[in-house]
This record gives sequence, C-alpha cells and structure tokens, in this order.
Amino acid sequence: MSTIASEYANEVSNTPIEHQFNPYSDNGGTILGIAGEDFAVLAGDTRHTTDYSINSRYEPKVFDCGDDIIISANGFAADGEALVKRFKNSIKWYHFDNNDKKLALSSAARNIQHLLYGKRFFPYYVHTIIAGLDEEGKGAVYSFDPVGSYEREFCRAGGAAASLIMPFLDNQVNFKNQYTPDSNGKVKRPFKHLSIDEVIKLVRDAFTSATERHIHVGDGLEILIVTKEGVRKEFYELKRD
Repeated sequence: MSTIASEYANEVSNTPIEHQFNPYSDNGGTILGIAGEDFAVLAGDTRHTTDYSINSRYEPKVFDCGDDIIISANGFAADGEALVKRFKNSIKWYHFDNNDKKLALSSAARNIQHLLYGKRFFPYYVHTIIAGLDEEGKGAVYSFDPVGSYEREFCRAGGAAASLIMPFLDNQVNFKNQYTPDSNGKVKRPFKHLSIDEVIKLVRDAFTSATERHIHVGDGLEILIVTKEGVRKEFYELKRD
C-alpha cells in the first residue's frame, strides 16, 4: 500500500496509487488511398511522433508488397510494421504454394482480414489500407478496421488527420454535396473518375492543408501509384515545423 502526503497538511492518506501499463501508443501520421479508373494511389506522410516529440522525420508508411499491391498500416508503428511483415511473408508463401501465381487484390484483402481477425483479442492498433488493380484492371482501395472488417471504396483516409482530410475527399473524389452550376442546387454533379495528375494534385493539397492544422503530420509526403505498368513512387517535401 503506497501513501500520498500533502505538502499543505500534516495528515497522511492511505489512498492507493494505481500503476497502469498501456501496450499501445499512437505514433501519428496520416495515410490516404484513392482509386482511379485504371490506377490506384496510396500516400502517407513521413513524420513519426510520440506525444509532442518527433522521433523521426522520415519513417515511411506506404509499402510495395509485390504483385502490384501496396499497403499502409498507420497508428501504432510497431504493430503496423509487424502486420506489413506478416502480409509480405504470406505473399511469399502464396507464391511458393501456387507456382508463383500472382495474388489478386481481392484475395489480398481477405488475407489481411484473417491476419487482423486472428489478433482480435490483442488487436493490431492500426488503420490499414491496401490499393491496387482488380481483375478487370480497375483501381481499387480496401480499408480495414483493427479487427478485420473491411470494404472496397473509392477513397479513404486514416490516421491523425483523417477527420480533416476525409470530408475533403468525400467532396472532391466522391462528389458528395456537389451540384451542377446551373441547377440552383437541385441536380447533383455526376460522378466521374479523376485522372492521375488530378489525384496527385489533390493528395498534395490534402496533406499540405493537414500539415498546417495537425502537429503529428508533416516533414515529407510519399505517394505510391499503381498502374498496369507497375508501381512507382513520388516524394514531396512538407512543412517541418
């Protein structure tokens, strides 16, 4: 039994001091994925934080797993790294068991669901997004919660600044609350896929704005782009303060 003494009084209280251990931590950063007509984009900033401290200014959050599948698992960095390693290893085993057959993106999504659900009693503390091309060559993005529930979407943001970026994506990618100019707010703007150049500009604008408003986002922006030609990476500087 520990005791607490007050510097303003002589009495001693026998109130117990509670000691807690939290196995999780949030290491900041933000990720987003956007699916185009024949491409997919996954982007993340490179800042790694703990509370108000910057641990690293270059800690990648988006990874190329092979088979034109890209992944990001953002939140608790150790869990994210463990999940990505397990997923990459499962792809190697799939190739070994199936004569180097390419893993379909939908099968990769189901695989990640099993990995996450298998840890449901001590979950990976991450928001996971994968992106690539489906069997028809169309861009696809799958987002997951920590215990494996997932869905295919046109766009999704996760991480520290998700609440800032997701409304922007809903408006600019999903065309929510957009109307044709001459309809007096009565005719919704029809949905259309954005081009790669439009998506890259949109992603850069989203992260630039998030960096201005959130201390856990910044330093650098890595963008992985999947097309029928393969995966390529682009890097842009963000604010460092």
